[in-house]
Amino acid sequence: MNPTMSRESLLFLLVFLFCSGSSRAQVRVWLTDPDKSIFLEKQSATLLFDGATNENSTITVDSGETFQTIDGFGCCLTGGSATHLIQMNPADRAALLNELFATNGANIGISYLRVSIGSSDLNDHAFSYDDLPAGQTDTDMANFSLAPDGAAVLPILKEIVAVNPAIKILGSPWSAPPWMKDSDDTRGGSLKPEFYDAYARYFVKYIEGMKAMGIEIDAITVQNEPLNPNNNPSMFMSARQQADFIKNNLGPAFRSAGINTKIIVYDHNCDHPDYPIWILNDPGAAKYVDGSAFHLYAGKISALSQVHNAHPDKALYFTEQWMDARSSFKRSFDLHIRDLVIGATRNWSRNVLEWNLASDSEYEPHTDRGGCDRCQGAITIDGNKVTRNAGYYVMAHAAKFVRPGSIRIGSNYLQALPNVAFEAPDGQKILLVLNNSQSPRPFNIRYGGKQAASTLNGGAVGTYVW
Repeated sequence: MNPTMSRESLLFLLVFLFCSGSSRAQVRVWLTDPDKSIFLEKQSATLLFDGATNENSTITVDSGETFQTIDGFGCCLTGGSATHLIQMNPADRAALLNELFATNGANIGISYLRVSIGSSDLNDHAFSYDDLPAGQTDTDMANFSLAPDGAAVLPILKEIVAVNPAIKILGSPWSAPPWMKDSDDTRGGSLKPEFYDAYARYFVKYIEGMKAMGIEIDAITVQNEPLNPNNNPSMFMSARQQADFIKNNLGPAFRSAGINTKIIVYDHNCDHPDYPIWILNDPGAAKYVDGSAFHLYAGKISALSQVHNAHPDKALYFTEQWMDARSSFKRSFDLHIRDLVIGATRNWSRNVLEWNLASDSEYEPHTDRGGCDRCQGAITIDGNKVTRNAGYYVMAHAAKFVRPGSIRIGSNYLQALPNVAFEAPDGQKILLVLNNSQSPRPFNIRYGGKQAASTLNGGAVGTYVW
């Protein structure tokens, strides 16, 4: 210490160090405990990092160990979701959209959306943006129109973008127009090779049309669930077909049109990591591809790391998982926190998306011949009445705190206390922890050589911020 330092300067330095050290030591906690009917509730007491020790399990957070950057957390805005929203009273809708997408105050700040290119199975009927009478074709896309989304999806997206201009939007097609397919149907079938160029123009038209309406499409997946021909709409596309389409048609079409929208492959279950790896092993296709997307209706979430290890230069995304209306809040909430928010991000995913944003209490609308009739929305909308379901709180526990640009940092995984840690752009540390057991469990959070003690009830989730 400088011997010439004045008493006043020394006192100021000690006060500064004490205050700044105390600020760093305070841990704020947001809790969801379904058994206690606590939902994303900020706890009045803060935790403190100190030098105390005990025999409880310890989660050690290490900001010196860094992984992927986070793009955001959110859900899928289906045609049905938009229909329920647009039918609300404008003032009630504005308040709800602000709660969902604004980043200030008590709002949860959803930062990533997925929309369907054409219809998904959660529209009231299947359609594309270039439907024609039987026997007709339109290879120049002269008949292309976003009008089918004009009544609900487009106005709702514009309102969302007005609330959160930085939101990332991913577009995914469930099917090409039926006239391009060997089934001549919205369901099943494959894209005919003679229409590969036309389908590439279809994507270009979509991205340019959305941009003209003030809606930037950050990324597209080439095909939703390409190995599932049983949904309505749906389309089968093998890895070889997808690679050929990307390298010979879609990639060159984007480059020619000056489109920077990311191209993401696969967009299906974790049981076939070989599918995206096959495409990424093809240099002609891989040069146009940003990364791969996954669902978890089959396989293990660790498949994402398998793809990362094969191609560490490519991004990974988690783009869909439904919640079954027959399942309990606690079971759905805990599974999605453990397997998606924690599991997917610990396996290199840059985002996590719930399926879907909104339904009504009858789980409508959906298509016939394969549309999901029990997909519970993150929120249920009946008129102007809004119910917040498990998916809402799954999103909120991550999206509100782990803002885009955050980086996943190191933390040791405990089977009884699954967890994941992040460092936000402003330097704050965020730790999400689930008590994976049935009974209360005390544990420690260790950071920077000190630790804070906490307890979670069975099935409870805490987001810890310092």
